Amino acid sequence: MSQTENKKIKYVHQPVVKKDAMALLTGQPVYTDDLAPADCLCVKLLRSPHAHALIQEIDTKTAQMVPGIVCVLTYKDVPRRRFTMAGQTYPEESPYDRYILEQRVRFVGDTVAIVAGESERAVDRALKLIKVNYQILEPVLDIHTAKDNPVLVHPEEDWHSFLDRSISDNRRNLCATLSDSHGDTEAVMADCDVVLEETYHIPAVQQAMMETFRTYTTMDAFGRLTIVSSTQVPFHVRKSVATALDIPKSRVRVIKPRIGGGFGAKQTAITEVYPAIVTLKTGRPAKIIFTRKESLTASSPRHEMEITVKIGAMKTGKIRAFSIYSLSNTGAYGEHGPSTVNLTYEESVSLYQPEAFSFAADVVYTNHMSAGAYRGYGATQGIFAVESLINQLADTLNIDPVELRMQNITRQGDMMHSYFHSIATSCTLDQCLQRTSELIGWEKDSPVQILENGHIRAKGLALAMQSSGIPFIDVGSATLKLSDDGFYNLLIGATDMGTGCDTILAQMAADCLQTPIENIVVTGVDTDSSPYDSGSYASSTTYVTGTAVVKACQQMVENILKTGAMLLKVSDWQTLYFDGNKVTDPESGKELTLSDIAYQAMSIAAPALSASVSYTAPASPPPFMAGAAEIDLDPETGKIQLVHFAAVVDCGTVINTALAKVQTEGGIVQGIGMALTEDVWYDKAGHNFSNSFLQYKIPARTDIGTITVEFAESYEESGPFGAKSIGEIVINTSAPAIAHAVHNACGVWFRHLPITPEKVLKATGKI
Repeated sequence: MSQTENKKIKYVHQPVVKKDAMALLTGQPVYTDDLAPADCLCVKLLRSPHAHALIQEIDTKTAQMVPGIVCVLTYKDVPRRRFTMAGQTYPEESPYDRYILEQRVRFVGDTVAIVAGESERAVDRALKLIKVNYQILEPVLDIHTAKDNPVLVHPEEDWHSFLDRSISDNRRNLCATLSDSHGDTEAVMADCDVVLEETYHIPAVQQAMMETFRTYTTMDAFGRLTIVSSTQVPFHVRKSVATALDIPKSRVRVIKPRIGGGFGAKQTAITEVYPAIVTLKTGRPAKIIFTRKESLTASSPRHEMEITVKIGAMKTGKIRAFSIYSLSNTGAYGEHGPSTVNLTYEESVSLYQPEAFSFAADVVYTNHMSAGAYRGYGATQGIFAVESLINQLADTLNIDPVELRMQNITRQGDMMHSYFHSIATSCTLDQCLQRTSELIGWEKDSPVQILENGHIRAKGLALAMQSSGIPFIDVGSATLKLSDDGFYNLLIGATDMGTGCDTILAQMAADCLQTPIENIVVTGVDTDSSPYDSGSYASSTTYVTGTAVVKACQQMVENILKTGAMLLKVSDWQTLYFDGNKVTDPESGKELTLSDIAYQAMSIAAPALSASVSYTAPASPPPFMAGAAEIDLDPETGKIQLVHFAAVVDCGTVINTALAKVQTEGGIVQGIGMALTEDVWYDKAGHNFSNSFLQYKIPARTDIGTITVEFAESYEESGPFGAKSIGEIVINTSAPAIAHAVHNACGVWFRHLPITPEKVLKATGKI
C-alpha cells in the first residue's frame, strides 16, 4: 500500500514560519563574513580604469614591500586556463572566455591584480603603489555595431565555446546567434488585417541584493581547498574554481552558509576564484568582500537587450503570428549570454496561441561589465516587449485589453509550440486575468481620471509566464536519514538564498512522513556531504528538488516498513502500516515506535534507514500571472507614482502561503524599479556611473503604493503536492503594466526603460 497517499495535509499550503527566522531576527552569526576566521588575509582587486586595454608593464615591487602584504598576483602568476564564471549544468552554453587574470582588460573595472595582506589598511596602501602602463585600445560600446566589428573583444586563439562556430564566434564578437520558428510566419503575416512592429530597449539592471558578493577560503589538513561563499550554485562554483586553478574538483570543497539575497546574481561565481588562488599560493585563509561600488560595477547585471516585435492579427482581435528579434549585450564575458536570450520568446509568445512564430537573436560582446542571471532571466525583457505590443494592438483595434487577451491566451490543455512544444497541463491564466482586472477596478472603456490637482490616474495590465526548472538538464536531489529518537535529517543541495526553500522542503517532508516539522532537520549545502543539486536558479527548487524530496520520503517509508517487518518477524512488509509514529502489524496487533526502529536499526545488522533520490524533470510546467498597475501622473513634472499594483498568480499548489505572498510582492517591487528608476548607464568612454545607491535608484517603500496579491491555484500532476514554481515569474508584469498605464495617462507608448520624469516631459512636449 502507498504510505504517502491519502494522508491529512498539515503543513503544505500553510504559512509556516521560516526555519531560520529567529536566527536572522536575533542577529546570529550565519552569513559568510560572520563565519570567516579572524586570521583571514584581506583580499582586494586592482581594477582597470579603461574599457579596453593591454597591460604593457605592471610593477608590483613597491606594493610588495608594504608591511603586512603577503602576496601580489598579476596575470604572470596565475594558471592560463580558460573558464566561465556562469553557474550552469554541463554541457554549458556559456563560452570559456576568462582567465583569473589576463594581460587584456575588457571593461572599466576588470581585474588587473590581486593583493592580499594582513590588514585592509595595508592592502589599500599597496593597491595605490602598483604601477601599470596600459596600451589603450578602441572599445566596442554600442550593441548595434558590435557584431562583425573590426575591433574584437576576444581575439584570443584559446577562446572556447561548446557551441558550434556557426552559432558562437569570438572573431565576430558573437557570443551566440540563435533562431527558432513554427509555421510560415511571413505567409500568415501577409494574410493578417493588422500588422504592428515596434522595437523595445531594456537596459541592464542590478539585482541590488543586501549582501554584496563575498567569499572566504582556507586549506584543510589534507591539502584540500575549502570555499565558504554566498552563492546560489555551490556545485557549479566547485567546477569553475577547479577549472580556473587547473586542479581536480576532488581538491575543492564548497560550503554555502545563509545568503543575504541573490536574485540570480550569485548564479555567477563573481568572487570565489580570487581568495581561492591566494589560499592556494600562500596556504593561508583568505577573504574577499566586495564593496557596494564593486557589486554595482564589476558584477553580473541583467542583460541589456533591444527587442523588435512584429505581430499580425485580424480585426476581430485574433492574434495569428509573432516575429521576434532579440539583440542582447553580454558585455565583456559570455556568462549566461546564449541561454538567457532564448527566454525572450519562449515565455512571451507562449502566453498566446499563434498559428506561426519566428525568432532570431544575436548575443554580442562589448566592452561593458559582463551580464549574468537576474530573476526572470530573459523572459522579463521579452515579456515587456511582447505585452507592450499586445496593449498597443488592443488600442489599435479598439478592443479592451482584457477582452483581447481572453480571446487569445493559452488555456489548460493547449499546445505551446514556442515552449518546448509542451502542453499546458495546469493553467488558470484566464482566472488570473479576470481576478486581477477586478482587483484593480478595470472597466471597459473607463475614462482616464483627472484629479483636482491636475494629476492623471490611469491603469495598465500585462500577463507573464515562466519555467519550473530546465527539463532534462538540471538536477534536484535529497537525502533523508532516520536518526536517533526518530527524527529525520534532510540533506539537500539546493540553496536557500532567503526565499525559504529549506522551510518549504521541510513542509513537504513533514507531510509525507506524517511527522512534526520540528522533526525535519534541514542541512545544506556542503559539496562534500550534500547530494548533488544544480543549485537555486531557473525556478527549480520547489518543483524539481521538491519532487526529489517527496520521492526520497516514499523510499524512506518503504525502508522503515521493511525494517519494521524484519524486527517484527513479518514476511511481507507491505501488510504493515506506518502512521508517522509507529509501524503496526494489523494481523497480530504488534507495533514498534519510530524511535524503537531507529535505535534498533543502529544497534543490529539492519539496512541503513536512509534514502537518497536525484530527480531530473522531463517537463517544465509554467506558472502564469496577471498583473495590473494604477498610476498617478503629474503632467507638470512628469513624475509617475504607483498607486496600486494588483497581481494574481497560478503557481500550482501554494506550498507556503506566507512565503509565496512575500515572494510575489518582492518580485513586483523589483519590476517597479526596472520600469521607473533603475538603469546601468555609461559615458562614451565606458565608465559606469551607476556605482552607488545615490546614482542607481531602487524603489523605497514610499515609491510602491499598495500591492495586492492573490493566487488562482491549479494542480500540476507532475509537481510535488501539485506545485509549480513562483520565484521568477513575479517580476515580469510590472514594467509592461506600468508602461501601459503611462500610455493611458498621457497617450505616449514608452518603449525604452526606465520611464523617467524627463522622458515623460520630453515625450509630451513639456521640455
